[in-house]
Amino acid sequence: MQATAFAPGHITGFFKAEVEPKESEQKGSIGAGFSIKEGVTTKVKVTSSDKFGYRITVSGYKSDNTQVSEYVIKEFQKIVKGSYFLEIEHYATIPIGYGLGSSGAVALSLAFALNKALDANLSRTKIGQIAHNAEIHCKTGLGTVLSSYHGGFEIRTKYGAPGIGSLHKIHTDYSAIVICFSPISTRQFIKSELSKINGLGGKMVAKLLKSRDQMEFLDMSLEFARYVSVITPKMQQVINDLSKHGFKSGVAMFGETVFTLVPKQKESDVINILKKYDGIIIKTQIDKSGARVS
Repeated sequence: MQATAFAPGHITGFFKAEVEPKESEQKGSIGAGFSIKEGVTTKVKVTSSDKFGYRITVSGYKSDNTQVSEYVIKEFQKIVKGSYFLEIEHYATIPIGYGLGSSGAVALSLAFALNKALDANLSRTKIGQIAHNAEIHCKTGLGTVLSSYHGGFEIRTKYGAPGIGSLHKIHTDYSAIVICFSPISTRQFIKSELSKINGLGGKMVAKLLKSRDQMEFLDMSLEFARYVSVITPKMQQVINDLSKHGFKSGVAMFGETVFTLVPKQKESDVINILKKYDGIIIKTQIDKSGARVS
């Protein structure tokens, strides 16, 4: 038995976190961001075996850290009893640790693929909750799974896993162009900066719900990044350069990553500006479908 699933990457522009509840499903974040066509595709092949086992390989943008995958595997092992061997291949088209939601995409794509390959027959909501709990448990994210699960450009309005948290989608035809310089540890940030973040993030959600304006979202993302002091000199240089040419930008939470949203006809202008910087440039579209079995 085998199955393949895809989950989009996701960029968060600003957020307010809720980490107090005891139940993982109730934890998460409200905020705003968008899912992208780049992400993680996971293939699962199940073979019979004398005892349970698995092998995880990662290609594309690589990571040695498989803790999120291992958490998801263990949850399915509790549900689907028996002896079998899992061959798991993650293929990532987004760099890991740069604020593009790679951990959430790994957890979601694996959960969807395992559900099908193992004939677990879990509801879509339950699959999303397993992936969300993996991120909370491993401290790799807060609201990414809910966003990537639904897809689109979204404002998250209620904390929690799929089935508990909720969001509003904003229609957009803009392209997303991203430049990544280096990774930032989400775990460290969640630990050290939350109290500072929460006041501003909550106000921004209320404001964006009224305007539903993508350019205002970029302004808020930049203001939020300044407030939590994550803008490095290199990022500021890019932000200034884009602004000088008439392009607003935002900062991905959490990575040394700057992004902008532009009409299709402006893509090449932005790419020409970014080419002079030594970073990973990604040109992509908004993924409106969310996580799914391929």
